[in-house]
Amino acid sequence: MTSQPLPPVPTSTTSSWVVPERPVLEGLEDTWSARWKEQGTYAFVRPESREQVFSIDTPPPTVSGSLHVGHVFSYTHTDLVARYQRMTGKHVFYPMGWDDNGLPTERRVQNYYGVRCDPSVPYDPDFTPPAKPDPKRQVPISRRNFVELCHELTAVDEQVFEDLWRHLGLSVDWDTLYATISDESQTVAQRAFLRNHARGEAYLSEAPTMWDVTFQTAVAQAELEAREYPGHYHRVAFHGADGPIHIETTRPELIPSVCALVAHPDDERYQPLFGTTVTSPVFGVEIPVLAHPAAEKDKGAGIAMVCTFGDLTDVIWWRELNLPTRVVLQRDGRLAAETPEWLVNGEPYAQLAGKTTFSAREAMVGLLRSSGDLDGEPKPTQRMANFYEKGDKPLEIVSTRQWYISNGGRDEALKQQLLARGEELAWVPEHMRHRYSNWVNGLNGDWLISRQRFFGVPFPVWYRLDAEGEPDYDHPILADEASLPVDPASQPAPGFDEAQRGVPGGFIGDPDVMDTWATSSLTPQIACGWERDEQLWNLTFPMDIAPQAHDIIRTWLFSRVVRSHLEHDALPWKRATISGFVVDPDRKKMSKSKGNVVVPTEILDKFGADAVRWRAAMARPGMDSPFDETQMKVGRRLAMKVLNASKFVLGIAAQAEALPTASDVSTPVDRAMLAALAEVVDKATRGFEAYDYSAALEAAEQFFWTFCDDYLELVKERAYGAQGPDAAASARAALTLALDVQLRLFAPFMPFVTEEVWSWWKSGSVHHAAWPSASELPTGGDAALLADVSAALIGIRGVKSNAKVSMKTELISALVAGPDATIERLQGAEADLRAVGRITTPITWQGAEAVMVTAQLVPSE
Repeated sequence: MTSQPLPPVPTSTTSSWVVPERPVLEGLEDTWSARWKEQGTYAFVRPESREQVFSIDTPPPTVSGSLHVGHVFSYTHTDLVARYQRMTGKHVFYPMGWDDNGLPTERRVQNYYGVRCDPSVPYDPDFTPPAKPDPKRQVPISRRNFVELCHELTAVDEQVFEDLWRHLGLSVDWDTLYATISDESQTVAQRAFLRNHARGEAYLSEAPTMWDVTFQTAVAQAELEAREYPGHYHRVAFHGADGPIHIETTRPELIPSVCALVAHPDDERYQPLFGTTVTSPVFGVEIPVLAHPAAEKDKGAGIAMVCTFGDLTDVIWWRELNLPTRVVLQRDGRLAAETPEWLVNGEPYAQLAGKTTFSAREAMVGLLRSSGDLDGEPKPTQRMANFYEKGDKPLEIVSTRQWYISNGGRDEALKQQLLARGEELAWVPEHMRHRYSNWVNGLNGDWLISRQRFFGVPFPVWYRLDAEGEPDYDHPILADEASLPVDPASQPAPGFDEAQRGVPGGFIGDPDVMDTWATSSLTPQIACGWERDEQLWNLTFPMDIAPQAHDIIRTWLFSRVVRSHLEHDALPWKRATISGFVVDPDRKKMSKSKGNVVVPTEILDKFGADAVRWRAAMARPGMDSPFDETQMKVGRRLAMKVLNASKFVLGIAAQAEALPTASDVSTPVDRAMLAALAEVVDKATRGFEAYDYSAALEAAEQFFWTFCDDYLELVKERAYGAQGPDAAASARAALTLALDVQLRLFAPFMPFVTEEVWSWWKSGSVHHAAWPSASELPTGGDAALLADVSAALIGIRGVKSNAKVSMKTELISALVAGPDATIERLQGAEADLRAVGRITTPITWQGAEAVMVTAQLVPSE
């Protein structure tokens, strides 16, 4: 750490100090936010070497969502580190981004404007959204009109977010702001994709795909969420040569797509059937009975039907047993309207055709009852089903053509390389490393990056159409990097003109967009100027930290590691710092549906940013933290105490004719206080160096209250001259020196109140002052004396408190007992103890195991 301490005393004269009569917290955020913006206080100034830079891959929040107190806490944690690093002399590269593309934005635009995207509708340059939007009767508009509305609304949302972050005091450089849908971000995403494709890491494949029927889009493994879902077990008979074979299924509507029955190879009940066939109920299709070790002997009947596709296990069996593909479920969640050709008895299928899975299930149960193939009545059950994390209906599996990027799910060598990256990365806290390795080890397929949506980064790809107008997917036309960004939906393929779009012998653009994670996986490349600003890139990449919450290790953190490993053969940053959730007092995760979300603006307006930041800093890295609003009162009290104590100290120091200097510190108590402060500086520094900001705050705050409650009271009269000029000069110098150091210790946590006090007596910003060093403080003091004094004061106050008299009441005698070493130290502070305790006679000292005080009050008249 390179630290260049400032002089430990004011650089001005006391006559130039401007200390308000009544300091207040109200208005500090507005005042200093505006001044920091005007003065460019947090602007990133490019140094000469990478060693001088500390760069941060700030999470770009989804602007179409709403911020909650959890965001406030986690972003504050990052800012604490940024402010500390800046004070150590580092040039902090602290960009902010907005994640503004993808499904959440589309949904917000649909509801806000009362529209929906229909790519078949022509562009209307004069389109105006409905004056009274009706989310239930959305107006169909062209893709281009829809994207324009997305840009319009995200601009409004982004300003709201920026205002909140400024109010919170985030020290980001707003000149480095980026958006994941901007032209620059699209260029980065498309360039990275083209290079992935050139190396064979990105590929197009027709395969079973997790599909959300509501949003009509594919879903990646990382976006799955297992939830309980009510259903029924149906005991259904398949027909074998020696009688019925019963299976139990929750998906009877998929019986038309069944292509095998599967049991465990060791299951003696079914071993005689392996290699034979049975016929399906109602439709009479001949079905093989096969063995596979993934079948569970103790689940249901121990034998299962394989459909294409009912769940992910079906996909495994279909692939490994080389089964035929018999798809009946379509992308819209309905069964195919046409009768499948493989059905021997196709007539009953008419009762299922075109129906939703729910309606088709009811119809199929009716057919099974009529045919006698339903054994008993369906039995209710709760089953685990995969959902899209933003969806409300279970996902289906349909066969679709999608773009993938290799991520180790199907390549063991790559998987091992990515596991090694996880070991190479530093983690805060360390145990979060296991979440990464568990996720990588559990991957069962490559990363699906295409989405069937509208507001996203287009794939820079076109396809030739043959003489029949069919696309040639095996030979895609790729954009040249120099042409990026491109939109194949509105720009013709290279070598073609727009008139050839969609006609035989012409071309079509790839209709899909990239998953939002496929863009945000490149935030280091976007922020650091990859292929755009070579100097910035060399100064900031690989970045120093990647702060984020623990729930997106599998998505955002892992995807960035994948992209950087494939493109740069390196980690994108040195360290991941993981924050926990803010939960309600019952330790439940906050969510709108539960009604337990805390709105950030409410607590910021009520308690002030410094109080909220103080509470955020109390949440340790990686640990979930229960939220209690009353805790904010403690933070506000601390912020107010910083103002008032500073005013008091500077008021005392201003009594001197000349500025106090470190050389004036002469008394044992003053040296003891500064020695204790030196220990605090070391503790706080070690905490920040270990990214344990909570430990740094605890050390600084604990000392501050001792300083205010004990030391200030102890030396107050001496500082005003009660014991002579030399003793006064010592107290004044110690007070100003301690205030200077403590303001810098608190600056990362409470930026507004510390900047306010700093401005009363110092030039420049406290946030550009050097982080304090123990070497700034005079040596030779015994920190134990400060603790001894605190213990003695507790005793003196206790005497008066027990007697129920004012603390200003005089004592005509006092006896202080304690260990010999303690008594020896306290004797050097006798004058201060007598002054603060109003003790009118010399103190009597006595040996004892612990500090105890007995005293006699002035007799009442």
